[in-house]
Amino acid sequence: MNKDAMALAERALAHFVNKTTDQAETTMEIPLAAYKDKDRYAREIERVFKHLPLALALSLELSEAGSYKAMTVMGVPLLIVRGEDLKVRAMLNVCRHRGARLCADGVGQKRIFACPYHAWTYDHKGALKGRYGGDTFGEIANDQYGLTALHCEERSGIIWASITPGDFFDVDAWLGDFGEELNTLDLNNWHLYEQRDLPGPGWKVTMDGYLEAYHHQLVHRETVGKYTVGNLLVLDTYGPHQRLTFGRQSLGDLLTQPKDQWDPMEHIRLIHSGFPNLSISGILGDHCLVSQIFPGDTPSTTTTRQTILVAKEPKTESELAASDNFSALTLKAVQEEDYGIGFGIQGCMDSEANDHFIFGRNEPAVQNYHRWIARFMSLEDNAWCSKGAEKASD
Repeated sequence: MNKDAMALAERALAHFVNKTTDQAETTMEIPLAAYKDKDRYAREIERVFKHLPLALALSLELSEAGSYKAMTVMGVPLLIVRGEDLKVRAMLNVCRHRGARLCADGVGQKRIFACPYHAWTYDHKGALKGRYGGDTFGEIANDQYGLTALHCEERSGIIWASITPGDFFDVDAWLGDFGEELNTLDLNNWHLYEQRDLPGPGWKVTMDGYLEAYHHQLVHRETVGKYTVGNLLVLDTYGPHQRLTFGRQSLGDLLTQPKDQWDPMEHIRLIHSGFPNLSISGILGDHCLVSQIFPGDTPSTTTTRQTILVAKEPKTESELAASDNFSALTLKAVQEEDYGIGFGIQGCMDSEANDHFIFGRNEPAVQNYHRWIARFMSLEDNAWCSKGAEKASD
């Protein structure tokens, strides 16, 4: 039996019995400017999202040599490719001739990447391999015109990359002990069932909602709130990364069971939150929801990439129905319920009803997230990536 899961269940059960929850030392006030000021937003996006490692894809999305994923993140066209050597590489999805986009956003399989404008071709490593009409073009050094590389590393079933050329990070230092925690999820061995993109409210409004259970019984009473004990949280932090443990509605059943008969994961629910944009949520049994939150052009917009994972590929009618039901439940919980509230919050910000938001002691994960934003913003220019990685392992 997993000792860590047992310990988490014991901590959650103690809160259930005592009607308590993990708490921060004090409440926290965040000025409304942190959510709506455009100049502040631009500075935070530059430092937090453009120079720190981002979880851009799951390893199982690029399961074979030659598989690729093209995506646009905060206006940056990206191409992630698994080469013949099975190594994953990231590069800008931009031809080095005259800047055309090589591939439309999406996933697929290619032996070589050809620019649709003038047929310059690149291999899986981004090296320039051919030029249409090369004899008439003139002499150039092909090795100087490969695709622009981005630093990329693969760990724990996730592909991490910086979207800024020239940046470097040590993914093991960045993740610290959180990497071992992610390994327990065994993400490489799930089945990808469905993906979709959802428009959402601003980055911080969106992330705030992923980091507390205070709202579950009210906002999610028709969906995940039916399965979760509201306002009960067990929090473990790993630098900027966090593991949130919620109690399932069956948590109290453990009071009548001998500990040697406990199946703790039947009574708790885990969310793994990777700073700054990743949430991995085990909600029901053999299904998992992975959410990647990408800020939009303005402080009030985001796009969330939702990925539905299943422990094994559903084949029978009942298995397919269970996966469809899980997909529908998560769509309703996030799009209608969470983001419905979030868009309302975003729309009220100019009313002058508040000049700050206040986070309670019972919202420690939200507080920790905002504290780490401030910490990265306080680092000196041109140093936040390496220093952030070092500090994340504190």
